[in-house]
Amino acid sequence: MKWYPAPGKLNLFLHVVGRRDDGYHLLQTVFRLIERADRVGIGLRADGELRRVRADARIAAEDDLCLRAASLLRDHARSRAGGDAGRLGADIDLEKVLPIGGGLGGGSSDAATVLLVLNRLWGLKLRRDELMGLGAQLGADVPVFVFGESALGEGIGERLTALSLAPSWYLVLVPQVSVSTKEIFAAAALTRNTKPLKIPPFFSGQGRNDLEAVVAARYPEVAAHLAWLRQRCPAARMTGSGACVFAEFTQEAEARAFQSQLPETMQGFVTRSLERHPLHDWAE
Repeated sequence: MKWYPAPGKLNLFLHVVGRRDDGYHLLQTVFRLIERADRVGIGLRADGELRRVRADARIAAEDDLCLRAASLLRDHARSRAGGDAGRLGADIDLEKVLPIGGGLGGGSSDAATVLLVLNRLWGLKLRRDELMGLGAQLGADVPVFVFGESALGEGIGERLTALSLAPSWYLVLVPQVSVSTKEIFAAAALTRNTKPLKIPPFFSGQGRNDLEAVVAARYPEVAAHLAWLRQRCPAARMTGSGACVFAEFTQEAEARAFQSQLPETMQGFVTRSLERHPLHDWAE
């Protein structure tokens, strides 16, 4: 078994610009990949089985995006080949570093890593756009990790345009709560008619996170972490649907200086931006 990275992401802003008739929200966001990452262990099996090596008690088997990604890819391969397509099996392990329900895209990134790695190890040779299409069936954030670059996301998050962004460092605070994305998007108080920004270009500090006010009102821990960070860095904001909040810096030393001031009741980490996913070249 070998280990492969599954990096996190930050939403540098997140606007809800409308809602489709089917209930899906229309978004505009900038995704930024970061070095902080989970690790996915993958080893091939000759018997066609897909197996979790270690079960994380926080993740039920039916909710395990790694297993679901492997199963979806295997079924797709078999349908294309019109039969068994070989004995496509794998052992899958996972070391969680990114918080669950933190807005850093950990589960989605884990799934994307499984798609990228098994596409190569199984010799399927699916194109990047095909893998992104499969990823979209697993979750709205999976395609951006297969895309593998910082990107402008539009539509329901599936329309991605690569963006060139200056290297940055981030201080990310991790409130010890797990936020339900479904709950936040269903909230009556959520703003759903924000005017889209004209991008590119994108400048640091543009926009806001429309989900932030709803999350802060329902999760006092998020509000407290955001208030602490914003007192020191006024442009601080929440990523995704929370719970994590972050501030951007040009130098690592600046981020670590603020990290050293964290009270004992708060947790956080410093991480650097990623220009490209480490497995970007594993798809065409």
